[in-house]
This record gives sequence, structure tokens and C-alpha cells, in this order.
Amino acid sequence: MSNPTNPNPDAPELTTPDEPTESFQDIFSAYEKSHARKPEAGSQSREGTVIALTADAVILDIGFKSEGLLLLAELAGATVKPGDKLQVTVKGRDPEGYYELTRGKVQRVTDWASLQKAFDEKATIVGKVTGVIKGGLSVDVGVRAFMPASRTGTRDTSEMAKLVEQEIRCRIIKLDVEDEDVVVDRRVISEDEEATAKQRRYSELKEGDTVHGEVRSLTDYGAFVDIGGTDALLHVGEISWRRVNKPSDVLSVGQQVVARILKIDSDKRRISIGMKQLQPHPWDLVSEKYKVGERVRGVVTRIADFGAFVEIEPGVEGLIHISEMSWAKKVRNPGDLVKVGESVEAVILGIQQGERRMSLGLKQALGDPWVGASEKFAPGTVIEGPVTSITKFGAFVQLVEGVEGMIHVSEISAEKRINHPQDILRQGQVVKAQVLALDTEKRIIRLSMKQLVPTGLDEYLAEHKEGDTVTGRILDISGTRARVELGQGIQATALISSHPQKYGAPKKEEAASQEHANGSPNKPDLSSLGSMLQARWKSGAPAGTAKPEELRVGQVHTFRIAKLDAEAKRIDLELQ
Repeated sequence: MSNPTNPNPDAPELTTPDEPTESFQDIFSAYEKSHARKPEAGSQSREGTVIALTADAVILDIGFKSEGLLLLAELAGATVKPGDKLQVTVKGRDPEGYYELTRGKVQRVTDWASLQKAFDEKATIVGKVTGVIKGGLSVDVGVRAFMPASRTGTRDTSEMAKLVEQEIRCRIIKLDVEDEDVVVDRRVISEDEEATAKQRRYSELKEGDTVHGEVRSLTDYGAFVDIGGTDALLHVGEISWRRVNKPSDVLSVGQQVVARILKIDSDKRRISIGMKQLQPHPWDLVSEKYKVGERVRGVVTRIADFGAFVEIEPGVEGLIHISEMSWAKKVRNPGDLVKVGESVEAVILGIQQGERRMSLGLKQALGDPWVGASEKFAPGTVIEGPVTSITKFGAFVQLVEGVEGMIHVSEISAEKRINHPQDILRQGQVVKAQVLALDTEKRIIRLSMKQLVPTGLDEYLAEHKEGDTVTGRILDISGTRARVELGQGIQATALISSHPQKYGAPKKEEAASQEHANGSPNKPDLSSLGSMLQARWKSGAPAGTAKPEELRVGQVHTFRIAKLDAEAKRIDLELQ
């Protein structure tokens, strides 16, 4: 009795949840009882004419309404061109309607012995899909065989249904003669053919070739491009002559690209390609477009410890060295002055066309502050500015932006000896100083602070003139000259060679008697020196009648001013 719920009385009944699950063998037995096997025509061998070639197949006219496709792997390395004749066998039709072709006669098994041989040799056999069943396809390979859905090479059930009544090539992956259990695989055939086509394609490629491809996937470091069945890496640095941060900024999956093969690594089977190599190199015209001294504007692309790179046009970068960033201060970190993505103006300092290098200057675009410095800071000019740095030998003072002068430690104070500038000055302190000297070629300015501070010597020089008679105490005698103290911190040089009397150090007897009289064994009696000098300076003459005597250290004597040099702060004396 037929099942009223089954619209097809000839088909085997389906299991219900209450019934035990049937085995594949049971399903086949029920299917065979309800279907009588019909005689099938073998594959037809016929002559085809090549009408076109693709990356992985040959298209042939085989006399049918639709063309046939013959995989290049079937040619075994042979080359063909449009118009060539090939003997082919029709295997079936693909989902697009093209006939699938093969060059040789594919084995069609007819008994279990043939099946066993094909299984042992992993040979390709021809089968015909007879229907879609639970879990896959039913395939006639001389006996009924099962093809799991995962091994059909299709994506969904609708594609599987299109294979029904089609001849397909497959391989036996399981054979149990006793249980008459046969499992076949179609996907492994296409995978092998794809690998063969990829190997053939790989062997045909060579470095320097121009290839067309499709972007298959994108990463942070590049893109993978299918160049006819073989993947190649397009590194981010090879996309364009201009800097590309991310491949996704300029490429998209599925995009068609043209590139050049840069390197083929046969050991690792890796292919590297580049797109920018097919574009004119922007450096080829740099020497014609740019000149040294020219102002240019660009964008900071990256920052290094030694400077910043600036792109002035796509593919053309220049380096601003850290030393060319500022006139005013020593730059230690380029990132303190410029940022990535910032637009800056610079001056071209040098172009090396062969090495594709360009030197840029940031500070030069601001103008050289030393221009006109000789007029602004002539010797004698009084300046005011902050202390920018302090060293062991002096301090540097900023006169204007980009121009510094140096105060030597000996020019800081006239009142006392300075051992280290930091004893008096600190960084950032604003000071006044006078320009002593200027060298614009070496960019050196010497400054002095003590020149601006009035001293007792300045007052003495202002109150006296050459020819005046003065009194002073001899500090030491050297040859024909003596160093004379005229007052607190005021010293002069006296010429004593013309004095008629002998001069020199006091004798031991005189020194002893003088020390005894003064009551001190070590120091001369200078208690009345101040009053004596004061009285003599005011009168301009000796306090009493001077008798010729031998000149000695410590002796007070009268002198005549032979020369006054206010600029050099020097006084020359002559004995009276």
C-alpha cells in the first residue's frame, strides 16, 4: 500500500523521529528497488577549435550551442593559440552552462575489480549524479556511490541540485566491497587541478613581468593580490611613490590592479609585486623643478632622532636636520618644534639627485638674524638679555632671537675674582652688558658686565690728568719698573730706571731695626700710611722734604703721571 503522505509513491519512505535512523546502505537499497537503471551513453570524444584563452583555461568551440572549457592543467605544459584543433572529451556542464572538457578518455569503471584498482591508484573516474539525497549526492560510478555534501565542491543545496544528471569527475575515497559501501569525492579533483594550475602559473612568472590581478584581502602591511590563481604580496611601501599609511586608504577588496613582479622566492613560494614601479618616478624631474635656496612647503611625514622628513610632493621627501631647525636654541628633540602631519615652510639647502636626497632648512625660512648684526651690536653697544646657558668659562646671553653673546668669567665683575660664573649668574637671569668685540663670520660676540660698573679707578682717571704729581706705595720692583698702589684697588706702573739712587730690598740690619721699632717681627709699620697718602694726594706734593734714599718695597714715594689711558684703564708713572 502506498503512503498517502508521500507524493511520490516510487521514492523510499522518509524516516520519522520515532523510527531508528537508517544506514546509507539501507537508503541505497530502498532507492535501487524503486529506480530501474537506464543505459547511459559514454563520454563523447570530439574535435574542438580553440577560440580564446583565460588565465587558467582554454575555451573551445565543440559544435554545440555553448562552448567548452578545458583546464590548462590538461595540456601538460603544451602551448596553444586561437585556431588550434584539439581532441577532447565532454565530461559534463558547469553551473555557468559551459561544457567541461578533458583531453583523455576518463576511466569509467564497470565492476568491483575496476573500482578497487581505481581506489588503490587514486585514479580519476567518471560518475553521473543521479539525485540529491540526505547528506549529499547519489552518484552512479558503475555501482551506486555516496558523495558527502562537503566533498561536492558546491556552496549550498541549490548548487548541488544543478549537478543532477551531470557527468562529473571524482575519486574514490572509501571502498568496502563486502558491504558495497562506496564514497567518492569531487572536491579533491578541483583542488588538485587548482594546485596544478597554480604550479604551472607560478613556473610561468618571472621577475619584471607586468601582471593583472584582483585584491583578495587587505592587512596593515599590504594587500594580497590574486594574479591568476597565484597570490602575491603587494607591500604598503610598493603601492605608491607617495607615503601610504594604510593599504585600505587607497585599495579595496575586489579592486583590479596592474603591478610588476619584483621578486620570486622559489624556496618559500612567495611573490612580491609593486604598483608604483609602473608609474614615473617623481625624483626624475626634481633637479629641473627645484633649486638650492628655493623656498618650499611640505608636510611632515615622520620624525627621527636626527631630524624630520618633509614630503614636498608625492614621492619626494627632504630631511630637516636637527641642526637646521632653530637659530635661537639647541634642539634636542625634533618633535618639540614640528609634528607629523604639520605643514611647514623650509629652504632647500642641497639636492643629491643620484641618491634621491634633499636637505632642507627650517630656520633659514625665518631669515638669518645675524644679517645686520655688525650695525646693531657694534663694540661699545650696551645690550640687555637673558642668560641662556652657563659654562665653566663664562655665560651666554641672548641679544635677539638667534643671536647670542658670551661673557667671559673675567668680564663678569671688577670688584672680585670669580671662580665660576654660576656663583654670580643663573640661567634665565636678565643682565646688562657691553659689546667688546664682534666677528660676524664666526658668529661670535664678546660681552662684558664689569665695563658698565663704575670703579675707584674710573673715578681716579676722571679726577687726574697727565703731568699731575701723585703719591703711592711701592708694591714690588721688577727690573726698571715698579708696581705702585695709588689708592684702594688703584694700581699703576712706574718707570724707576732714571732714579739716581740705588734701589732694592732693605738690608737685613735695616729691616730688623725697623721691625724692632714697629714692635712686629713680620709686618712693616703702615699705621700712618693712610694719613700720609691722604695728605699727599690732597696737596699733590710730599708732606716734608724728601731725601734721596734707596727704593724699597713698602716705601711711599711721589710720582708724576706720565700717561693716562681711560679706555685701557692704565696709568704710567715716573719717579719725581
